[in-house]
Amino acid sequence: MRLIVSTAVAVMIMALTPLPAVAARAAAVFVEVNPSTVPAGDEVSLRASCDDNLKAATVSAEPIGSVPVKPEFGFLIATAKVPAGQRAGAYKITLTCPDGKTASTTLHVVAKVEPSRGPATGGGGTAPERTASLLIGGGLAAMLVAAGLAVLALRRRRLG
Repeated sequence: MRLIVSTAVAVMIMALTPLPAVAARAAAVFVEVNPSTVPAGDEVSLRASCDDNLKAATVSAEPIGSVPVKPEFGFLIATAKVPAGQRAGAYKITLTCPDGKTASTTLHVVAKVEPSRGPATGGGGTAPERTASLLIGGGLAAMLVAAGLAVLALRRRRLG
Protein backbone atom coordinates (compact mmCIF):
# COMPACT_ATOMS: atom_id res chain seq x y z
CA MET A 1 0.00 0.00 0.00
CA ARG A 2 2.89 2.35 0.81
CA LEU A 3 4.36 1.72 -2.64
CA ILE A 4 1.14 2.83 -4.33
CA VAL A 5 0.89 5.98 -2.22
CA SER A 6 4.53 6.92 -2.73
CA THR A 7 4.21 6.31 -6.50
CA ALA A 8 1.10 8.48 -6.64
CA VAL A 9 2.86 11.26 -4.71
CA ALA A 10 5.87 11.08 -7.04
CA VAL A 11 3.63 11.28 -10.12
CA MET A 12 1.78 14.31 -8.68
CA ILE A 13 5.05 16.08 -7.88
CA MET A 14 6.34 15.45 -11.42
CA ALA A 15 3.08 16.69 -12.94
CA LEU A 16 3.09 19.89 -10.91
CA THR A 17 6.78 20.68 -11.45
CA PRO A 18 7.12 23.23 -14.27
CA LEU A 19 9.52 22.41 -17.09
CA PRO A 20 12.45 24.75 -17.56
CA ALA A 21 11.67 27.74 -19.79
CA VAL A 22 14.92 27.18 -21.70
CA ALA A 23 13.65 23.94 -23.28
CA ALA A 24 10.47 25.64 -24.49
CA ARG A 25 12.38 28.58 -25.98
CA ALA A 26 14.89 26.35 -27.77
CA ALA A 27 12.13 24.68 -29.77
CA ALA A 28 10.72 28.05 -30.93
CA VAL A 29 13.53 28.73 -33.46
CA PHE A 30 13.41 26.43 -36.48
CA VAL A 31 13.40 26.35 -40.28
CA GLU A 32 11.70 23.81 -42.58
CA VAL A 33 11.88 23.31 -46.33
CA ASN A 34 9.15 21.47 -48.21
CA PRO A 35 9.87 19.33 -50.13
CA SER A 36 13.28 18.63 -48.68
CA THR A 37 14.36 16.83 -51.87
CA VAL A 38 13.69 18.70 -55.11
CA PRO A 39 14.82 18.51 -58.75
CA ALA A 40 16.79 21.49 -60.04
CA GLY A 41 14.40 24.11 -61.45
CA ASP A 42 11.52 23.48 -59.00
CA GLU A 43 10.17 25.63 -56.17
CA VAL A 44 10.38 24.98 -52.44
CA SER A 45 8.32 26.36 -49.57
CA LEU A 46 10.12 27.76 -46.55
CA ARG A 47 8.51 27.85 -43.10
CA ALA A 48 10.39 29.20 -40.13
CA SER A 49 9.91 30.49 -36.61
CA CYS A 50 11.87 32.87 -34.41
CA ASP A 51 11.15 33.99 -30.86
CA ASP A 52 9.27 36.95 -32.39
CA ASN A 53 7.32 35.95 -35.50
CA LEU A 54 6.07 39.49 -36.05
CA LYS A 55 9.33 40.58 -37.70
CA ALA A 56 10.73 39.27 -40.99
CA ALA A 57 13.85 37.10 -40.91
CA THR A 58 16.26 35.81 -43.56
CA VAL A 59 16.81 32.31 -44.91
CA SER A 60 19.97 31.74 -46.93
CA ALA A 61 21.50 28.87 -48.85
CA GLU A 62 23.74 28.43 -51.88
CA PRO A 63 21.06 27.26 -54.31
CA ILE A 64 18.39 29.86 -53.42
CA GLY A 65 20.45 32.82 -52.24
CA SER A 66 19.09 35.06 -49.48
CA VAL A 67 15.29 34.95 -49.11
CA PRO A 68 13.26 37.07 -46.67
CA VAL A 69 10.66 35.06 -44.76
CA LYS A 70 7.67 37.18 -43.72
CA PRO A 71 5.07 36.75 -40.97
CA GLU A 72 1.95 34.83 -41.99
CA PHE A 73 -0.41 32.75 -39.81
CA GLY A 74 1.99 32.73 -36.85
CA PHE A 75 5.01 31.55 -38.85
CA LEU A 76 7.57 33.09 -41.18
CA ILE A 77 6.80 31.95 -44.74
CA ALA A 78 8.31 32.29 -48.25
CA THR A 79 8.84 30.36 -51.47
CA ALA A 80 12.06 30.09 -53.45
CA LYS A 81 13.07 28.57 -56.76
CA VAL A 82 16.11 26.36 -57.16
CA PRO A 83 17.87 27.38 -60.40
CA ALA A 84 17.54 24.90 -63.26
CA GLY A 85 21.32 24.62 -63.64
CA GLN A 86 21.98 23.87 -59.96
CA ARG A 87 24.29 20.93 -59.33
CA ALA A 88 22.87 17.96 -57.42
CA GLY A 89 23.88 17.81 -53.76
CA ALA A 90 22.97 18.55 -50.16
CA TYR A 91 22.84 22.24 -49.22
CA LYS A 92 22.62 23.74 -45.74
CA ILE A 93 19.76 26.22 -45.31
CA THR A 94 20.21 28.72 -42.47
CA LEU A 95 17.59 30.90 -40.79
CA THR A 96 18.87 34.12 -39.22
CA CYS A 97 16.40 35.77 -36.83
CA PRO A 98 16.38 39.53 -36.15
CA ASP A 99 17.74 38.87 -32.63
CA GLY A 100 20.70 36.91 -34.06
CA LYS A 101 19.51 33.37 -33.28
CA THR A 102 19.91 30.80 -36.04
CA ALA A 103 18.53 27.44 -37.09
CA SER A 104 19.38 25.22 -40.03
CA THR A 105 18.16 22.32 -42.12
CA THR A 106 19.23 20.57 -45.33
CA LEU A 107 17.90 20.87 -48.87
CA HIS A 108 18.70 18.00 -51.22
CA VAL A 109 18.85 18.93 -54.91
CA VAL A 110 18.67 16.11 -57.44
CA ALA A 111 19.29 16.20 -61.17
CA LYS A 112 16.20 16.79 -63.28
CA VAL A 113 15.75 13.85 -65.63
CA GLU A 114 13.11 13.91 -68.36
CA PRO A 115 12.17 10.66 -70.12
CA SER A 116 12.80 10.57 -73.86
CA ARG A 117 9.46 8.84 -74.53
CA GLY A 118 6.63 7.20 -72.65
CA PRO A 119 6.61 3.61 -71.46
CA ALA A 120 5.90 0.87 -73.99
CA THR A 121 2.54 -0.26 -72.60
CA GLY A 122 1.07 -1.65 -75.81
CA GLY A 123 -1.52 1.09 -76.35
CA GLY A 124 0.05 2.26 -79.58
CA GLY A 125 0.25 5.90 -78.54
CA THR A 126 3.91 5.57 -77.67
CA ALA A 127 4.87 3.47 -80.71
CA PRO A 128 7.90 4.81 -82.58
CA GLU A 129 6.13 4.93 -85.99
CA ARG A 130 2.94 6.89 -86.48
CA THR A 131 0.28 4.69 -88.10
CA ALA A 132 -2.69 7.04 -87.73
CA SER A 133 -2.91 7.80 -91.47
CA LEU A 134 -2.92 4.09 -92.28
CA LEU A 135 -5.64 3.41 -89.73
CA ILE A 136 -7.82 6.28 -90.93
CA GLY A 137 -7.41 5.25 -94.57
CA GLY A 138 -8.21 1.61 -93.78
CA GLY A 139 -11.28 2.63 -91.79
CA LEU A 140 -12.58 4.80 -94.64
CA ALA A 141 -11.98 1.99 -97.16
CA ALA A 142 -13.88 -0.50 -94.96
CA MET A 143 -16.81 1.93 -94.65
CA LEU A 144 -16.94 2.41 -98.46
CA VAL A 145 -16.89 -1.37 -99.05
CA ALA A 146 -19.69 -1.83 -96.48
CA ALA A 147 -21.79 0.92 -98.13
CA GLY A 148 -21.26 -0.68 -101.57
CA LEU A 149 -22.31 -4.10 -100.29
CA ALA A 150 -25.41 -2.60 -98.67
CA VAL A 151 -26.43 -0.94 -101.97
CA LEU A 152 -25.83 -4.21 -103.84
CA ALA A 153 -27.91 -6.19 -101.32
CA LEU A 154 -30.81 -3.71 -101.60
CA ARG A 155 -30.77 -3.92 -105.45
CA ARG A 156 -30.86 -7.71 -105.39
CA ARG A 157 -33.90 -7.70 -103.10
CA ARG A 158 -35.81 -5.36 -105.42
CA LEU A 159 -34.96 -7.38 -108.52
CA GLY A 160 -35.47 -10.82 -107.05
